[in-house]
Amino acid sequence: MDKNIQEDHAAFDELLKLGYRATPVTVIDGEVVVGFDRGKLMRLLGLS
Repeated sequence: MDKNIQEDHAAFDELLKLGYRATPVTVIDGEVVVGFDRGKLMRLLGLS
């Protein structure tokens, strides 16, 4: 699910609670990926 932190204040609060102020932040099965880490994203999605 995509969340737009500019339009959704609850999504922005969620980002802050995770301890981040920059995007993208991706959460897959509770594991956080900050930025675009293709290898980690593929591993977490079972694509590698």
